[in-house]
Amino acid sequence: MFSIICADVSRTNYLKIKTVWLSLVEFYNNALIMKKQPLVLSLSFIFLSLSLSACHDNNDTSATSTPVVEAKKPNVLFIMADDLGYSDIGAFGGEIHTPNLDALANEGRLLSDYHTAPTCSPTRSQLISGTDHHLAGIGAMAELTPSHLKGQPGYEGYLNERSLSIAEVLRDNGYRTYISGKWHLGLTPETNAQARGFDHSFTLLQGFDLHFKRTPTGYNRNATYTEDGQVIPLSSLPDNFFSTNYYTDKLIEYLDSGKNSGKPFFAYAAYTAPHWPIQAPAEYRNKYKGVYDVGYDAIRNARIAKQKQLGIIPANFVPAEPIATANAPAQSGRWSELSPERKALEARNMEIYAGMVENLDANIGRLIQYLKANGLYDNTLIFFVSDNGAEGSTGSANAGAQVDNSLTGLGTDNSYTFIGPRWAEVSAAPFHLWKNTAGEGATTAPAIVKLPHQNKIQPIHNSFASVLDVFPTVLDYANINIPQGQYKGRNINTPSGRSWKAVLENKATTIRPDGFNFADELHGNKYAKQGDWKIALQGKANLGTGTWELYNLKQDRGENQNLANTYPDKVQELVKVYQQYTQQNGVKEYLVQ
Repeated sequence: MFSIICADVSRTNYLKIKTVWLSLVEFYNNALIMKKQPLVLSLSFIFLSLSLSACHDNNDTSATSTPVVEAKKPNVLFIMADDLGYSDIGAFGGEIHTPNLDALANEGRLLSDYHTAPTCSPTRSQLISGTDHHLAGIGAMAELTPSHLKGQPGYEGYLNERSLSIAEVLRDNGYRTYISGKWHLGLTPETNAQARGFDHSFTLLQGFDLHFKRTPTGYNRNATYTEDGQVIPLSSLPDNFFSTNYYTDKLIEYLDSGKNSGKPFFAYAAYTAPHWPIQAPAEYRNKYKGVYDVGYDAIRNARIAKQKQLGIIPANFVPAEPIATANAPAQSGRWSELSPERKALEARNMEIYAGMVENLDANIGRLIQYLKANGLYDNTLIFFVSDNGAEGSTGSANAGAQVDNSLTGLGTDNSYTFIGPRWAEVSAAPFHLWKNTAGEGATTAPAIVKLPHQNKIQPIHNSFASVLDVFPTVLDYANINIPQGQYKGRNINTPSGRSWKAVLENKATTIRPDGFNFADELHGNKYAKQGDWKIALQGKANLGTGTWELYNLKQDRGENQNLANTYPDKVQELVKVYQQYTQQNGVKEYLVQ
């Protein structure tokens, strides 16, 4: 009986309570004999007081200690896909078979307006630090930082010292912390995950790599894997290495190593699928034979219809129009403009992509099954997101690489392809453009959240959410205060997102107030939002007008009607929002003449 008074006590305090309890039992028995009921009541209150005192006897209020809470702290599993488009999974309208993510959605909640940075490492820096990527050190991707910005504050190319890591905070507060997969926030031991609060880490330091161990002849592989901060030679990877499978193996290994520690965990599954090159294990390459022979528009329209049916977008939503062939990367044509041979290759490429996504889902299922088998699932807060919108660029392996991008070679370890802009428009449906632009298709990603002990689907949440919000949301559920300005004697950038806890628990209807301001910039792509309004300036002129465009997202989230000439005053109002953002976050001009 005394064990239920306080769930979180040390053995010493437990013995204190037991001693008090036994004494009270003796008094209680005597009281009954003597019919002194008031004495019993009084002693009950004394016992309660002593019990609560013992529960808090070891409470250390220092910044690095675990706050004492009555409820068990939740585990946290954060799953991030790489370049996965908004409509690629079943729960968001896609035809790709993703039963595990769909099941997670049926126990959790979809966020239909979740936003990231326009590309991968800026998003990952915002996840880890809870601050804008310009403050975190990734004002531009390290590999795309121009000479005039290299080394400047906010453009260090790694997660800088002013950035507090969520793993660091959680570890200081009693969590065991693990990452497996893509890091992309620093190439040195001092900037690796191991130095930023992770107990165990298996990381790909660069932004991408081949998904198999074997490389095409002549391919210049530039990839560094580390485990717990030590470089792992590529030759030591198993011969059957496939990135998604192996990252899952490692994360389960780490989870298993600490499952008897009594500590909650923060586990970050940082997948590189389905980032290019488009490759898939043999058993997944032929699962979608013929599915994509109907072409871009048919698949895209089917996804949009399903999204409306599911309530992800309203029935009157007008989707973005595909861009003109003349403005598309490599002047990629519409389906009707392609030769039969090109159609066959495009369809086959998307078949492989779909196989990659299904394999990703299967590995997420492995993580979830591990949690269930070990009694960890119910008390785990689970996030699933993509790091940005679909990849719409084109490219190839280095010039000397001997790759096989034939119909029979696509998807193997000897191939090297992209899905390209037209399938990216399908993946980003119903939004405009793709990764590394200022369009909604760049920054809007699928998001699923399942709360601890939740087993019933909740209505789709439609208000604006940001990757910046994950940091405060996790700390909110862990009952940890957000550090402000300083942490353990060092100056830090204060996390700027907003906790989702009230919304997720149906205690609030929006994450941000009406008329909120939000902005971002990356590689010359700029946008600012104020309430329902958005201005956008594309870094590549062929993807826009070359100047600020204006959209009313409440009426036109597909960004079809540029209202800049109709409402010039509104444009200037939002330009001021953007300028304020640049001043607050140290944003510098990326494109200079």
